[in-house]
Amino acid sequence: MSGKIALTALGSVLLALGGCSNFGNAPDDRLAYVEEPVEILYRKAADALERRRYEEAVLLFEEVERQHPYSSWARRAMLMVAYSEYLQNNYDASIASIDRFLAVHPGNKDAAYAYYLRAINYYERIRDVGRDQDITAQALSALEDVIRRYPDSDYARDASLKLDLTRDHLAGKEMDIGRWYLKRNEHIAAINRFNEVLTTYETTSHVPEALHRLVEAYLEMGVAFEAQRHAAILAHNYPDSNWYRDSYRMLDRRGLTDTTALNSWVAPTAAEPALTATASSASPPDGRLGARTAASEALLGAITEADQ
Repeated sequence: MSGKIALTALGSVLLALGGCSNFGNAPDDRLAYVEEPVEILYRKAADALERRRYEEAVLLFEEVERQHPYSSWARRAMLMVAYSEYLQNNYDASIASIDRFLAVHPGNKDAAYAYYLRAINYYERIRDVGRDQDITAQALSALEDVIRRYPDSDYARDASLKLDLTRDHLAGKEMDIGRWYLKRNEHIAAINRFNEVLTTYETTSHVPEALHRLVEAYLEMGVAFEAQRHAAILAHNYPDSNWYRDSYRMLDRRGLTDTTALNSWVAPTAAEPALTATASSASPPDGRLGARTAASEALLGAITEADQ
């Protein structure tokens, strides 16, 4: 699948419509006002989109709106402007077009698509969750909005995967900072970071290590009970993990494993398998964080085939 656009069966759909763009290559030619039937004008815009002439497609879809503002074609053209802008990586322009569509047609059947496209516009701008905190927060909010509004849709399912990946990266950033503090014996600062993972990112794959690092930090501070308590939580939830085995060894070396104060305390098994896969450490969705994925391409490309 192309890294830029995957328009499922788009070619056959547009060929069925027939025709091609008569607009010239010069901007003045493309902007020239020539009143045409809406079907012909929309067909030209769709043809430009198929040929990946996105700037021309934007102008032609806008012309559909201008010449035929009260038609169903104009409503769809508003979304196609947003989609064409997105394909050019003009994310702010795409979001502005989406917001305009939602302001005019909040209850339209394509509103779910619009909310999803807005979320993807934010998501694809995430490159480093540690540096792009504002964009990351906007992406999280937009993805959550899709899930909340349309929980049973394909859009929500893909948004959920992207949300999990983003949260996992945010948790990873907290872990990086926490380990940095721990190496420098700044235990309170480290503990705050590891606790943030437990409270804010409790469903991510970083929780077992966060619990282990809390055991380590509290032992270095001489707070034995807190070390034991977090080891017990680790034992109860991740008894087969290497992180728990490491925590148990640290406590055992200090004679802190013989206790009845913690009901969930268990000794680890002798075997040393790899970390057990759990719901919180499932494989991430396809692609790196912020990447354009096959799933989003298919969902977004489907708009070109939908009925007017």
